[in-house]
Amino acid sequence: MGDVYSAPRCSYPRLLRLTLFPFLYLSHFSPKSTIYLSLSISAMSSSLLQSRAPPALSFSSSISAANTHWRFTSSPAVTFTRRTKNFTVHAKIREIFMPALSSTMTEGKIVSWIKSEGDVLSKGESVVVVESDKADMDVETFYDGILAAIVVPEGESAPVGAPIGLLAETEAEIEEAKAKAASAGSSVPPTPAASAPSPPPPPAPVAAAPTPAAAPVAADGPRKIVSTPFAKKLAKQHKVDINKVVGTGPFGRITPADVEAAAGIKPEKVTAVPATAAPPAAAAAPAKSAPTFTEIPGATIVPFTTMQAAVSKNMIESLSVPTFRVGYPIITDALDALYEKVKPKGVTMTALLAKAAAMALVQHPVVNASCKDGKSFTYNSSINIAVAVAINGGLITPVLQDADKLDLYLLSQKWKELVEKARSKQLQPHEYNSGTFTLSNLGMFGVDRFDAILPPGQGAIMAVGASKPTAVADKNGYFSVKSQMLVNVTADHRIVYGADLAAFLKTFAKILQEPDTLTL
Repeated sequence: MGDVYSAPRCSYPRLLRLTLFPFLYLSHFSPKSTIYLSLSISAMSSSLLQSRAPPALSFSSSISAANTHWRFTSSPAVTFTRRTKNFTVHAKIREIFMPALSSTMTEGKIVSWIKSEGDVLSKGESVVVVESDKADMDVETFYDGILAAIVVPEGESAPVGAPIGLLAETEAEIEEAKAKAASAGSSVPPTPAASAPSPPPPPAPVAAAPTPAAAPVAADGPRKIVSTPFAKKLAKQHKVDINKVVGTGPFGRITPADVEAAAGIKPEKVTAVPATAAPPAAAAAPAKSAPTFTEIPGATIVPFTTMQAAVSKNMIESLSVPTFRVGYPIITDALDALYEKVKPKGVTMTALLAKAAAMALVQHPVVNASCKDGKSFTYNSSINIAVAVAINGGLITPVLQDADKLDLYLLSQKWKELVEKARSKQLQPHEYNSGTFTLSNLGMFGVDRFDAILPPGQGAIMAVGASKPTAVADKNGYFSVKSQMLVNVTADHRIVYGADLAAFLKTFAKILQEPDTLTL
């Protein structure tokens, strides 16, 4: 028999340590090999056990080729004392935040509230319809409860992460939630109101104590830190821990002024200028930096919709990309003949052009690449053709994903579905922000040529004009009238060069002039 190893005594306060001491002994002296396994488990704790001599639990086994015998021996049972704690569950007032429905969304507009104040909500139920920069989407609640208060009413906007509604667990918290909503609403007006009076009043609201007092209300217990995107950018720029900044906005939201105050940056005040004759000079200085436009009597100012604001932002971002343009004439007699054959089957000209572009991009992957950081570019593994569509109040680009892998008829069916969803503002984010190459077609309006602006994050965009009868000379100098279409491509010159784009357009033209491959 093998010796049993006994564990030394040890004690650790408030801990229960299990020490395992395995021992194996294999006998090679008989044909019937015997394995003796002894396991001693010592459990000791000065806070849980009354005795310092730890009881042991051991077992041994004898295994042979013929039969197996198990023998268990145990010392007196170990007694554990369990401490129970009484937990008190408090009802919570949760906030419904403005979600980020796309990667470019910074604020959202409340289109309509599906539920009203006082309605009982279930987890996963749609509560409100939010207009993002590209589509209208339903926002669901993540908790069960009662919609106690609506913070942001219909028609108004709120930044991403800001509370737009309050959810109470029980009816007892409804009044408290309404009080919080009212206090949040009343804390917003004093800011613009303080800027209207003469210079002396503004310093008072800045140094007043009521504004910081709103922060503790928002910090009752663990909750998500809400801050504006610009505040996060300032915090990163000035190396300020945003988790330690006390927000003075609604529901403790952190504003850029809060970050600047935490960084020790004093806000620039124009109130020091009103001395005597200085105000006219100070007012003239900003007028020089910002262009002034003559107001036309009877003109109406219409603010951007969320979609129009997103388009405006993207167009401004595109100005930082060095682009160039290349045009190419394409004879479309064969393409027009094919279109007449497949049109009764539901195939559109847009689907034909998208399929041809996808097939050309397979041979020229650099045109399908993208540069997003200015330091490197990415060869995209998928060919996703985004097609510009004009809808009421804006512009959107539904994406035909993996256009090179879909046949022409399936591609046309997919395109019709995307157009219907786009016009009803029901596109999902991945259906309009995953494009790698954009196609813009104004040929149906009779436009013969135009240039398109490169969308941010893509390598090229193609502008397609109308196909019109044109006098064309062949290689022998003989003229004939043929249908010709002009195509202009705008490309990112950081990754696509002139030779690359010319080769791509040559391949694209060949596919359209010999379009039988489009139906394969």
